Amino acid sequence: MILKRLFQRSAKAERSCYEAIVAAARHPTFYADWGVPDTLDGRFDMIALHTFLVLDRLKGEEPAFRQALVDEFFADMDRSLREMGVGDLSVGKKVRKMAEAFYGRLAAYDQALAGEAAALEGALARNIFPDQPESPGARLLAAHVMAERANLAGQNTGGIAAGRVSFKEPTA
Repeated sequence: MILKRLFQRSAKAERSCYEAIVAAARHPTFYADWGVPDTLDGRFDMIALHTFLVLDRLKGEEPAFRQALVDEFFADMDRSLREMGVGDLSVGKKVRKMAEAFYGRLAAYDQALAGEAAALEGALARNIFPDQPESPGARLLAAHVMAERANLAGQNTGGIAAGRVSFKEPTA
């Protein structure tokens, strides 16, 4: 046990990467300027979107890291629910619903990126702006997603898998 603690890395790579994802997803511009709802659902959607961007960048590469990153995402969702006071018996059901939403969004964004630019804007509008589908925030967010994909494409795969990922500042 002592040797494990001596030789264990202080922060796992997937945790470092996930922390960068959360920091990027919580950028005030998304909420204050672009109209992303500053609610539990809005925050979940932005973390899911930024997680998707990293998973998309690593598609076909680093499968163990990709899985560890998804595991970290769900471990954080579990922790968050418990901190909010959700009872132990309900946590599993709520995490299962979150998993369905998460994987649904991943599929929607992946499919949208394979199509035309308007498809991404539509997917973002449906998932992040469901109460205001004509929101200009969906257009701004779609442009940001494309810029972020280009930014991540320029980053070293090994660096990302080591937990070193950086995101662009959102600009209108």
